[in-house]
Amino acid sequence: MEGSATGGGTRDGQHVALVHDRLRDAILRGELPAGQTTSQVTLGRDLDVGRTPLREALRLLQREGLVVSEPNRRVRIAELSSSDAEELYVMRIALEAVAIRITVPQLTSTDFAELEGWMAQMEHYMRSDDRRGLRLPHRAFHDRLVHAAGERVTTTIGQLFDHGERYRLAYGATTRERWAQRRAEHREILDAAAAGDADLAAERLTAHYVATVRFIFAALDPGHDLARLRTTIRTVAPAAEGSLTDPGLA
Repeated sequence: MEGSATGGGTRDGQHVALVHDRLRDAILRGELPAGQTTSQVTLGRDLDVGRTPLREALRLLQREGLVVSEPNRRVRIAELSSSDAEELYVMRIALEAVAIRITVPQLTSTDFAELEGWMAQMEHYMRSDDRRGLRLPHRAFHDRLVHAAGERVTTTIGQLFDHGERYRLAYGATTRERWAQRRAEHREILDAAAAGDADLAAERLTAHYVATVRFIFAALDPGHDLARLRTTIRTVAPAAEGSLTDPGLA
């Protein structure tokens, strides 16, 4: 009896995880657009899942800030906003500038071989204009550069990366036209890490994210005052202030 109950609980948990992952992926890729309101009934029908695993999956997504619960079992996909985007990159820059400094001295030749491989994969996917394919090597590249900071830190960084995907896709931060610049930014980060210069790697990583922010805010809210982001950069990577040349950031 106990084994049966435990197995049932495990299966229920796996079902919730599956529903959560499907919904989360659809939100991050924009298949469920930001700001869209739907119902639990509609989602359950579209996903062919029961009420209980769907409700639990939505609870997890609400905790992550990707959905908003509304009356009458309605669900709204969290909107994209200038305030949220700035907070997202404040957190990313603050955490990753520290995490990459911790990680660079511990990177091995195997790490660098894999980082070079992910660079090559990113190039392949961008030549095909396959931004969905790009996501895996892109995330793997950034994950490896911060992995030594500890599980809690890297888990949070991974979630922030995923949330950033919504903005990058919605506002064209990574396109074929912009890929030469983005490739060069990744190369500069990797070269600094390969040289063992943790501070330079942090500065180049920060400059890379500043460029992403420029692309996003040029479309999202050009007049938004990024005061919190400026403070963050001056705190964790002051040498990267030279990248704050855009009127919207300076």
